[in-house]
Amino acid sequence: MTTATNVEPDIRPADPCAMVIFGASGDLTKRKLLPSLHNLLRNGLLSPNFAIIGVAMDPLTDESFRARMRDGLLEFGGEIDPMVRERSDALSYVQGKFDDPDTYIRLRERLQAVDKTHCPQGNTLFYLATPPQFFGVITTHLGAARLVSPPTEGGPWTRLVVEKPFGRDLESAQALNRELLTVFDESQIYRIDHYLGKETVQNILLFRFVNSIFEPIWNRRYIEHVQMTVAESIGIEGRGAYFDTAGILRDIIQNHMFQLLCLMAMEPPISFAGEEVRNEKVKVLHAVRPMEPEEILQRTVRGQYGPGVVDGQRVPGYRQEPGVAPSSTTETYAALKLYVENWRWADVPFYLRAGKRLAARDTEIVVQFRRAPLILLRDLSDHPQPNRLTIHVQPDERITLHFAAKRPGPKVRLAPVNMAFAYKDLGDGNPSTGYETLLYDCMVGDSMLFHRADMVEAAWRVATPVLDVWQALPPRDFPNYAAGTWGPRSANDLLAADGHEWVTPE
Repeated sequence: MTTATNVEPDIRPADPCAMVIFGASGDLTKRKLLPSLHNLLRNGLLSPNFAIIGVAMDPLTDESFRARMRDGLLEFGGEIDPMVRERSDALSYVQGKFDDPDTYIRLRERLQAVDKTHCPQGNTLFYLATPPQFFGVITTHLGAARLVSPPTEGGPWTRLVVEKPFGRDLESAQALNRELLTVFDESQIYRIDHYLGKETVQNILLFRFVNSIFEPIWNRRYIEHVQMTVAESIGIEGRGAYFDTAGILRDIIQNHMFQLLCLMAMEPPISFAGEEVRNEKVKVLHAVRPMEPEEILQRTVRGQYGPGVVDGQRVPGYRQEPGVAPSSTTETYAALKLYVENWRWADVPFYLRAGKRLAARDTEIVVQFRRAPLILLRDLSDHPQPNRLTIHVQPDERITLHFAAKRPGPKVRLAPVNMAFAYKDLGDGNPSTGYETLLYDCMVGDSMLFHRADMVEAAWRVATPVLDVWQALPPRDFPNYAAGTWGPRSANDLLAADGHEWVTPE
């Protein structure tokens, strides 16, 4: 038997536990969860006392479930570690409907057997990889089947991992939180956002608060505005039935982008302990200036893609996608101008945009600094562009600082230059799904990267008024941008009104 040895010596393996995956026959398990657990195993971060129990409605046996997971692991995780084959009995399956009490009786029996053979510590991690309509149903049945233990100091633990979406507006988010909290304590709930598992995103806090050259200028005196872009060149990829009831504001901005906003705008926590960081993040959301309906019309933009060309190929418009209504008014693009009303960020606009079928796949954050006084350069024909710091989240994780330098020669002439750092130069190059850190944190009880109930509700308090106005005033110009472009023209006007323009991703 071989084990991975490239784990850092000061990082302990995760706690022993049985991980119960509801919806285990779906794509998320084979594409993300199993490859992530496999990577943790190879890096020595998964406990030897670990087992997986899949729960789904598909009529599978233990062996057929193991075969399906092996095929998925080969497809999405590459070569399988020998230890996985040696411990295949740690992977088992319970078939049943999520609303059937008998499913949970069988699950309890399987957990008792697994605790005897693999996880004597009795720790259990429930993972809801299901559509959101089952979140409350599963939680209620777990409580009724007495599968949830209250949090105790030093005793066996029970934790719940919930995939987004966390509601579809403020009212439904509050209702979901009430359901979860009738069975679990808030300290046991891990609302997962895979964006927060990206190395570049996690590094924002350290970049800001550890490097003394940046934190002193991270405020309204030196920063003119901040841009955040989540651009996807793909369409809805067969998710028409879901996306047409959600839209880009619910699917991307309310959760992923608002979390990026929190990391960029939050005050220094007193430590990197989970609750201290989350306390500061929720303060940012509470500080976002509320918008009246008239302001929403002025400070938000929505769009929907029509037919166009992406990577040299003709692609259909959104309304021609499978599962989408022919006259759909669901937005596939949204841009917002937000203000964080506190001492640090007063009057600094934060521009957020996200869209499908745009010109490129790119997620980045641009911090544009105020211009230096130009009195020394008034006789020059080439005035410098403002300094910019760009945090590239995907597909290439890197950080770039843009500034001006003198061109060689006898005359004073300026040239834009970049200083860049790429994460691939730091790491070992091992493939990552983005879930490894998040799953590991669930098993060791570190909640820093996860949404708390009040954070979810604070984010919906910002997004819900926008959704309400958009619903009351359906768009008349959809589709209003061609696939393969950077979105509707009105998004450019949103920044142009302030004398700014979007920075095209590099």
